[in-house]
Amino acid sequence: MTEDAHSLHATHGEVLTAISDGMVALLKEFYGRGPTQAKTYYQDDLVVCLLRGGFTRVEQTLLDGGRGHAVIAQRMEFQEVMRERFVAVIEHATGRPVVGFMSGNQQDPDMICEVFVLSPSDLVDSHEARPGSVKPG
Repeated sequence: MTEDAHSLHATHGEVLTAISDGMVALLKEFYGRGPTQAKTYYQDDLVVCLLRGGFTRVEQTLLDGGRGHAVIAQRMEFQEVMRERFVAVIEHATGRPVVGFMSGNQQDPDMICEVFVLSPSDLVDSHEARPGSVKPG
């Protein structure tokens, strides 16, 4: 583990748990139900959170009716609305600013993938990595 700001306050495992728990809690609070599984990876300047389960009754009805595209579209819109809240979970757990956020969903098997790029990063110039620079894409 690198000597990031978070390493002074928490172990790597505690950071991973804080991220997974925080993401699940947000989805439960704002979506009405949350994922049944979550696993987070954190290496260097990258955080990836994979989440499984948690389709609402409406979503499951749409999926059963062959309208999976509508479920994915709605989830993508929801994740954009939740962007600032998701970023706050990552920044709080890692002690580092988020300079990139990308999100993806699939139905079978059902998975949500949230990807965060942290500053500093070799991929992002310092003038691009201003705090609060994560804007909807």
